[in-house]
Amino acid sequence: MSFQATRMLTPGPTPIPDRVRLAMAAPLPHHRKDAFKQIMAENQAMLRQLFCTEGPVIPLASSGTGSMTAAAFNLFEPGEKVLVATAGYFGNRWLDIVKMRGLDPVVLRREAGQSIEAEDIRAALDADPAIRGVFMQISETSTGVLHPIQDVAAVTRDRNVLLVADGISAVSISPVRMDEWGIDCLLTGSQKGLMLPPGLAFIALSPRAWARAEQISPNCYYFDLVGERTQCAKNQTHYTSPISLLVGLNEALKMLFEFGMDNVFKKQRALTCMARAGIKAMGLEPMVKDEKRCTWGLTSIRLPDDMQASPIIANAYKEWGVILTAGQADLKEKVVRLAHMGWVDWADITAALHALAYSLPEKPQGAYLEAALAAYHKALAE
Repeated sequence: MSFQATRMLTPGPTPIPDRVRLAMAAPLPHHRKDAFKQIMAENQAMLRQLFCTEGPVIPLASSGTGSMTAAAFNLFEPGEKVLVATAGYFGNRWLDIVKMRGLDPVVLRREAGQSIEAEDIRAALDADPAIRGVFMQISETSTGVLHPIQDVAAVTRDRNVLLVADGISAVSISPVRMDEWGIDCLLTGSQKGLMLPPGLAFIALSPRAWARAEQISPNCYYFDLVGERTQCAKNQTHYTSPISLLVGLNEALKMLFEFGMDNVFKKQRALTCMARAGIKAMGLEPMVKDEKRCTWGLTSIRLPDDMQASPIIANAYKEWGVILTAGQADLKEKVVRLAHMGWVDWADITAALHALAYSLPEKPQGAYLEAALAAYHKALAE
């Protein structure tokens, strides 16, 4: 690679603002003293605003998968029947987790790139009244599909069924209104739209989900949400706090709210439109065809049969300093993923589209950058 800046446009980790890095580089406060408790109190107020919930948002020292595990182990007893709705790699992770918990999964599966609709969920619940929970993504990071979680919540909230939503690549990227929509368990991770390094997860429960957690005997020493809630009320964590990450979180949340969440969402939607327009102008196709069902955090590009992802990704980094990612599992060589979440802007996506175009076996003809920028400005105006 020549002497040039590196742009990381991956679906986690994402770029970290200087303000956040400098905050994390400051001397550590002690995690049981008043200075840290003040930071935790500020974080809690902002996290509740971010999740759009009146209840506590519990920070966990783990990746997002830790919060997924906490949900399965704290809300359901072994043997209970749950619905796992999956259309990709991370939907399949839910299936692995609920099986490890000893739950009895009913699987609702759709092809990669397709969304799972509320009517699909309704039909599955009507067919089996024994189902007590629904596990699904909001944004399926492996494909870039955005499931209509608000519509799904409208189906589950009037039943004796808990909706557990993985918002790891949705919270702080696209609107998610936990209480208003009726999501029972919402979780996310630090290394996506929150502009932090990996290592923090967050989970919030509805009142009926907390009632359920209180009925279940503690079965996981570390991921004990009722215990964590007690400590959260004291502006503490149950075990040793990831101090630097929580300090960085304080700065990252302040940045988001200074900019305004409505502006964050406008920017994210505009970047999505920009990426999709540029990709199409190159003669490529986004994996998610439906404009209403594409996530606002990344765009997956389905490559033609005669192309492989690895050499394209390698060349984009070597020649242009742009870090993209391939697909996952059986999509590894068939998909290139261009992320546009968190601390990125139109210039980053311009660079990524240029690197992608000049890493393809045949250089695309046409004004793909002009099409991309036009789509960006149009989306902002709308």
